[in-house]
Amino acid sequence: YAGEDCPKADFPTTVGLLSPDEVSLELDGDKDKKGGKVYYIDTNALHVAREGVEVLSPLKNGMIEDWECFQAILDHTYGKHVKSEPGLHPVLMSEAPWNTRAKREKLTELMFEHYNIPAFFLCKTAVLTAYPRATPALKITRSPPCHPLVSPVSPSGQRGIVKSPLAGDFISMQCRELFQELNIDIVPPYMIAAKEPVREGAPPSWKKKEKLPQVSKSWHNFTCNEVIQDFQASVLQVSDSPYDEQVAAQMPTVHYEMPNGYNTDYGAERLRIPEGLFDPSNVKGLSGNTMLGVGHVVTTSIGMCDIDIRPGLYGSVIVTGGNTLLQGFTDRLNRELAQKTPPSMRLKLIASNSTMERRFSPWIGGSILASLGTFQQMWISKQEYEEGGKQCVERKCP
Repeated sequence: YAGEDCPKADFPTTVGLLSPDEVSLELDGDKDKKGGKVYYIDTNALHVAREGVEVLSPLKNGMIEDWECFQAILDHTYGKHVKSEPGLHPVLMSEAPWNTRAKREKLTELMFEHYNIPAFFLCKTAVLTAYPRATPALKITRSPPCHPLVSPVSPSGQRGIVKSPLAGDFISMQCRELFQELNIDIVPPYMIAAKEPVREGAPPSWKKKEKLPQVSKSWHNFTCNEVIQDFQASVLQVSDSPYDEQVAAQMPTVHYEMPNGYNTDYGAERLRIPEGLFDPSNVKGLSGNTMLGVGHVVTTSIGMCDIDIRPGLYGSVIVTGGNTLLQGFTDRLNRELAQKTPPSMRLKLIASNSTMERRFSPWIGGSILASLGTFQQMWISKQEYEEGGKQCVERKCP
């Protein structure tokens, strides 16, 4: 609720879907029905191995594509977490800066017509992240699986948005390739019945669970990606300076054990993988010349904005989201931007030390915004919607 410092519930927008012809075989209560389909929503329900369950997300490129699935997530949120009638509470939602008018209007219509909410507001994620700071700001989000984004928060910000394909999925792909090179199997925990300790680098000794259901490829890949994401968070580190093989070889190694018991030390490769975020020419199989590293993306975005607000943007670069939590990311970005910032500008990088704040910064900004007395006149009320229709979202939520 507005005014609180962190969300009451945090679960993935990824859901499990059981097709209608499989539904009659399923009798457990850990599911949400919608139009003949069964959706498995929330962390616990999603992690149970079930036959025929496909994994999907209602979002594509940060925008809603599958409205039926999105509605199932909202129903689950109201039923299991908010535990209250939708008609009792106004709703503030965040959106991608490039969201289309048609999707904004459809969402407004859904919230008022289907959920009968008393008031609604849509706000860009970059604006919410920067909300505690009243000055113009530049928001850098690098969060899997969407494209990383640099979005100016200012009157001319809409035309300064820059996206890059070098995001969380890119890092995961590099990790997969590393495991293939080293002949390391990614065995997700659901397959493992038991394992025994083995020496470093020795083949794993584990026992596969019996009578495993025939899981779908998408669900198996989802569980494998979770193993990779844990590896990324535990092992990877961004180098202080441009990657150098000899320097990387002298860096301390990090020990990591896979779910099946295989364990080894990782050295230079743990710095080499994230280097692609800053220097795409370093990445095998990519035409690096056509892609910009994160430092170039920032300066390109600022260069696309009005010249009179550029000092304010350089002076308030906010770092938030998934990949920015990689060890050493903000130090390297600060160093790179310091070299690219014009001498007349003062550079200031704003990055919270709290993982919670970095992950939930748009939610926290929304909580602050919705609790302000001055914000209460900005809501789209039920009456305004009934008088002006869904088009009022364009006027009231720029």
